[in-house]
Amino acid sequence: MCVALLTYADLSARLNISREAARSLARRRRWPRSRSEDGKALVSVDLAEFRYTPRPRRARRADHVDASLAKVEALEPFPDRRDSLENALEIAAFKAEIARLEEVAAAYRAVFERERERADRLAAELTQAAAETTAANAWAARLEDEMADLRAGRRDGGATAGAARRLGHLAAAIVQADRAARR
Repeated sequence: MCVALLTYADLSARLNISREAARSLARRRRWPRSRSEDGKALVSVDLAEFRYTPRPRRARRADHVDASLAKVEALEPFPDRRDSLENALEIAAFKAEIARLEEVAAAYRAVFERERERADRLAAELTQAAAETTAANAWAARLEDEMADLRAGRRDGGATAGAARRLGHLAAAIVQADRAARR
C-alpha cells in the first residue's frame, strides 16, 4: 500500500487535469485531507489502487447566434491600413448580420409565444378534465352507495315503495350522469 500526500497542484500535474478538477476528484473519492505546514491542503492518495482516466470533454453545440457572433468577432474592425470604402463595406456587413440575427431572434420568439399559448390551452384542458373526472368519481360513488342501500333494503325485507322511489332516483341519476358525459 503506497500512500502519497499530494497537494492539489501535484495531483493535477500527475493526472494532467486542472487544479479544481483535482480538488473535485478528491472530494468525490472522499480521500482524507489535511493541512501542510505552509497551509496548503494535502490529499492522501493510495497510488497502488488508484486508477483514473479523465472523461473526454463534450463539445458545445454552436447555434446560429454563436456562430454569427464568432464570425463578427473574427473580423478585424476598422484596421488603420484600410481605406474608408472597405470600412463602409465592413459596417454594411455588420449591419446585415445584425439584421439577420434580429430576424432569427424574432422567429424564435414567435415559436416561443405559440408554444406558450399551446401549453396554456393544454393546461386549461387538463384542469377541465380533472374536474370532470372528479365529478364523475363523485357520481359513481353516490350511485354505488344508492345501489348498496337498495340491495340492503331488499335483503332486510324493506318497504317496496321506498325501494321503488330509490330506484327511480337511481335511474334519474344515471340518465343525468349520461347526459353530462355526452357534453
